[in-house]
Amino acid sequence: MEIYFLHELLIVLAVSLVVLFISHKLKLPAVAGFLTTGILIGPSGFSLIKDTLVISVLAEIGVVMLLFTIGLEFSLERLKQIRKIIWVGGCLQVLSTIAAVAVIASLFHASVPEGIFFGFLISLSSTAIVLKVISDREEIDSPQGKVSLGILLFQDLGIVPMIMVIPLLAGGSSASLLTVFSKFSFSILAVGGIVLLAWFLIPRVLFLIVQTKIREAFLITTLLFCLGMAFLTNRFGLSLALGAFIAGIIISESEYSHQVVSDIIPFKDLFNSIFFISVGMLLNLGSALHNIYPIAVLILLIFFGKSLLLFVTIRIMGYITRIAFITALGLAQIGEFSFVVASVGRVHGLLSDDIFQGFIAASIFTMFATPFIIQAAPHIAEISRKVFRSRSQPADQAGAVSRLMKDHVIVAGYGLNGQNLARVLKETTIPFVIIDLDPVTVKDALKMNAPILFGDVSSKEVLNASGIKTAKVIVFAISDPRIIKAAVKISRALNRDIFIIVRTRYVVEIDELYKLGANQVIPEEFETSIEIFTRTLEEYHIPRNIIDAQIKIIRSERYGMLRGISKTARSMEKIMDFLTAGTVETFLVSGGCVAAGKTFHELDLGKETGAIIIAVVRGDKSFTTPPSDFIIRENDILVLVANHQDMDRAFKFLRSEDITT
Repeated sequence: MEIYFLHELLIVLAVSLVVLFISHKLKLPAVAGFLTTGILIGPSGFSLIKDTLVISVLAEIGVVMLLFTIGLEFSLERLKQIRKIIWVGGCLQVLSTIAAVAVIASLFHASVPEGIFFGFLISLSSTAIVLKVISDREEIDSPQGKVSLGILLFQDLGIVPMIMVIPLLAGGSSASLLTVFSKFSFSILAVGGIVLLAWFLIPRVLFLIVQTKIREAFLITTLLFCLGMAFLTNRFGLSLALGAFIAGIIISESEYSHQVVSDIIPFKDLFNSIFFISVGMLLNLGSALHNIYPIAVLILLIFFGKSLLLFVTIRIMGYITRIAFITALGLAQIGEFSFVVASVGRVHGLLSDDIFQGFIAASIFTMFATPFIIQAAPHIAEISRKVFRSRSQPADQAGAVSRLMKDHVIVAGYGLNGQNLARVLKETTIPFVIIDLDPVTVKDALKMNAPILFGDVSSKEVLNASGIKTAKVIVFAISDPRIIKAAVKISRALNRDIFIIVRTRYVVEIDELYKLGANQVIPEEFETSIEIFTRTLEEYHIPRNIIDAQIKIIRSERYGMLRGISKTARSMEKIMDFLTAGTVETFLVSGGCVAAGKTFHELDLGKETGAIIIAVVRGDKSFTTPPSDFIIRENDILVLVANHQDMDRAFKFLRSEDITT
């Protein structure tokens, strides 16, 4: 058995490696490559895999790992921010889909129970695929990412009552709706108790394990919590993935979350890849080709019908057309948990073998198309916006205020960076106005009397409402590259003199953003690199002026040195130009300092280091060119002049303690 299992796993890894290489060359999404691998090695392909049960088990672990890492990247505070999306948006989407499918099914002479069951199948989207693609695109924190996650979480919760209701729909159970509700309530309460217990135990156990300094023990404990929570929630009727997500949320609140992410990612990527391969193996290619026309019609109905219902749901929640389009298209596929519901329905006679195979084929094709659709969704949304001319509705009060402002700052995006910037601007009494298109964020900000507009920052109307023609600076702190590019271009067209600052996660977009009109592009990775090498050089006592010179050159060359596209010799020439010039620095004389209590003559700083003291600041008085008998006191500020090397020696000398005291 062990050798046979190894044989199956080797085939999966070998074929997936080849397909992934080809997918990479063709610039296709990795998910599409894994699904193709499953089709090739599955029963309808070359039949290289005989025992699909083993692969299915590994695939289930893959979904668990994915949701666990998503939970690690979240926090309770962020979960609270999307609670409305979970309970309102998720509920609207699931119930409206079930109702619509039931009505359409009745037109094809299906019974009401069958129609409701078909609604169950189509209402669920693929948590694994959507979150995988969104994570790869770094859009979890974007409005479409938050809406997608909220609706997917509600769908995961909805699986349990769906499975419990199936026997009632089939008429083969004497259980009442009250019984189903009581079982579901018991499951929720039981899991709630487990979560509270885990919340108390997990951080304490992790602390004890960390103290042992045994990395293997830390990794094993992490996997135990992840798989253990998934197992417990599953035992009480909820999904494995939901338990893993809860475990991730709990650990995310501890100081060990970053190390957990580092340890778990290799496992997540491996098992998650196997999940997509296992989905591809489910497809019966012969049956699908034989029924290609009805399956194609079913695929189109699923995509267009589900997208429409999702779009309406998201618009009802207050999101703009663009976000509604992107999210609706991203969630239009059939989910992996639909296969579980379909299997239960098949056992109870709600799904014939032919319909089951047709449904599986249609589902897999919708999954296969999802990565491509998510990539194309922003372009489709842009076209739809031009067609529908959706106009955001700025808050009247903030809009009126911003139109009266002058030389103010426009903060585009009210996430963590936007909030920090707004806080500093408020403290320094610099006028500002915020633009954000998350209705929940805008509502919360308005409660705090923040000057915020609801709208799309790439809309001329919204930018005009923010007073862009009289603004001095606009800062883009959002995570949507396409919208940033459009907004930068429009901002420059509306105000030729405005200073545009852009934060980006994508290094490849630096040059393009400058061409579109940005004055300063701040790539997060490179700014982090600058901070790291600054701290490192300071530890080696490199003069701060030299470090500042290096930073200035890097930024002036648009991070060319870090991107590997600048000429090192040219950069070094610039640094030498800075080094040959003199510099002025100040030094605070602290207690025990070698200079405290000494005269200029006794200190003789020029002889010791080459630096010259040109002035001393004492309280609110300054003494320029002090005489040689001038006594230096504690808390005096010395003004020094020297070249960079001598300045560094002076600081080392002055920081040393007076050994005579």
